[in-house]
Amino acid sequence: MSRPLDLVVLGLSLSSSWGNGHATTYRALLRAFVARGHRVTFLERDVPWYAAHRDLADPGYCDLVLYRDLADLADLAPRLDAADAVMVGSYVPDGVAVGQMAIASARRTGAVAAFYDIDTPVTLAKLARGDHDYLTPDLIRSYDLYLSFTGGPTLARLEREHGAPMARALYCSVDPEHYAPRGGPLRYDLSYLGTYSPDRQPTLERLLIEPARRAPQLRFAVAGPQYPDGIDWPANVARLDHVGPADHPAFYAASRYTLNVTRADMIAAGYSPSVRLFEAAACGTPLISDAWDGLDTVLAPGREIRVAESAEAVLAILGDRDEAARQALAQAARARVLARHSAACRAAELEAALSEAGAGRVRAVP
Repeated sequence: MSRPLDLVVLGLSLSSSWGNGHATTYRALLRAFVARGHRVTFLERDVPWYAAHRDLADPGYCDLVLYRDLADLADLAPRLDAADAVMVGSYVPDGVAVGQMAIASARRTGAVAAFYDIDTPVTLAKLARGDHDYLTPDLIRSYDLYLSFTGGPTLARLEREHGAPMARALYCSVDPEHYAPRGGPLRYDLSYLGTYSPDRQPTLERLLIEPARRAPQLRFAVAGPQYPDGIDWPANVARLDHVGPADHPAFYAASRYTLNVTRADMIAAGYSPSVRLFEAAACGTPLISDAWDGLDTVLAPGREIRVAESAEAVLAILGDRDEAARQALAQAARARVLARHSAACRAAELEAALSEAGAGRVRAVP
């Protein structure tokens, strides 16, 4: 960019990583964006469940402002009007009204109005059902830029079928300063880190819980909140209710392998890498993943990641005690992620997309 940008983000959460993957995504991206010389304000709805689990009250690199409701947000209109770009995230409470406010501000001032969809396949499935919780067809056409956690054919679909003026992939990323290899003993043969989701649970059952039942001599771990009480966990599966971002590297470091499980809508869309892929790889922990289209554009199966579709396949991987091969897999994945999927890479992509969307606009005086 020829000059620093003032970016206002209205996202689900920056202050709390509890029960959501948005916070770690925003933290890495915005910290790196600010490092490029830009300024960021993050506006977050103050809700009880995040207030009770707030693990980043003061980001330091950006201005975090909590608002109570839409009336409270309306009082922050001068902040929106002073911005060069306003970006609304998916799953924001009252997201349609928030999006309308952001777009109205951008139209008044000539700023770029962007939507950042951290849940693109879920969003499109909701739209197909007529569920307009945080996005409507009109809003898609009104945003200048649609940034998507899903790449590949979905981007053309957003433009062709939904009328998005400009759709670009903006995958999640990892901050190498926070996610790096650590020493220490290996406590688990296979771990999984993720909030409970009904559509992920069958895969977790197949690729971790069933292997644990069949191999009681091996050690497993599942970390994340909101799992129902009725799940029958084998005795060799450790359960951790919540592992905060600061403790992710230590959790990965304690694992011989960690598991990536993809939501059903994201498998159907393909090209939807989870942040856990990048975090674990940056920490030097080898990955096992379910299969989905586009995985090979992120990490190369067999060389940078192992793919398994059955309990037998998982147990075969865990039963292979070739330590040199395991380390080579981890090192190759780490190199790929640092080169292509760091927060610095993603911040540069955000800057380029905002520049492209704003080309030719004349900035008005608020």
